[in-house]
Amino acid sequence: MSDIPFYRTQMGHRFYEATAPSIARELARLNDNLERLLAVIERDAKADEPPPTDAKPEEPR
Repeated sequence: MSDIPFYRTQMGHRFYEATAPSIARELARLNDNLERLLAVIERDAKADEPPPTDAKPEEPR
């Protein structure tokens, strides 16, 4: 194995300058998409629930 540190190689430079930032951007984009999906799922779940009733159940006598 070479004694040259990875960050000093052409591949290392490309990784730190392009690949790693690209991965970070895509992870942020994925997180945004998951948050939007969760909001849609929660909205749809609330739409499927029956409306709440204000009437209290009768107490047994």
